[in-house]
Amino acid sequence: MAPLMPKPGRRGRAREIEFREAINALRYLVCSGCGRRMLPVHFGNWRTVYDWFRELARVFLFQTIHDIELMLDRERAEREASPTAAVVDSQSVKAPHAAARDCDANKTIVGRKRHSAVDIDGSLLIVNLTPAHIADSVGAMTVLDAIRKPWPWLKHLFADAAYDRRKLMDKAAWLDFVVEIIRRRDGTESFEVLPGAGSSGGLSDG
Repeated sequence: MAPLMPKPGRRGRAREIEFREAINALRYLVCSGCGRRMLPVHFGNWRTVYDWFRELARVFLFQTIHDIELMLDRERAEREASPTAAVVDSQSVKAPHAAARDCDANKTIVGRKRHSAVDIDGSLLIVNLTPAHIADSVGAMTVLDAIRKPWPWLKHLFADAAYDRRKLMDKAAWLDFVVEIIRRRDGTESFEVLPGAGSSGGLSDG
């Protein structure tokens, strides 16, 4: 992370806390779930930490750190840094107090839905939040719109039967994606690992 750290300004007063300590404070907030005003005092003033958060979010530094670390992990696994295949799925999560929320009738959950794509190792590539009532195929369209910019070599997408919708397939074809639907075997009622790239065509991810 050191090369990504913002350089101190030449003018103005000295920083109250160092960049790395600000990152540590933000990680503590995420892991503990506490409010920013309850931040332990050794991290410094909570207002300073919050100002850091707003600035780093403004320049998309968290996204940059995530993407670089993901590419390094892929290279350590002897894969190409940028994936060529991904799995698309969604998850409804309870968020009764969120400003934008609704009910997922299938899961009887009031809250929001995460529409995400991961590489074949399960590492997160991109995620988009919507109210829980948004259909999986509709949410996947927003993923298609956004994923090509950070991951330009991505071509092949795997999804379950909920994504087998004409509008999504038409959009995928227009954007030059190949969407492969992996269907559950007849008679299966419980969770089962389904065959994917390794058995349905020999496709690999770098």
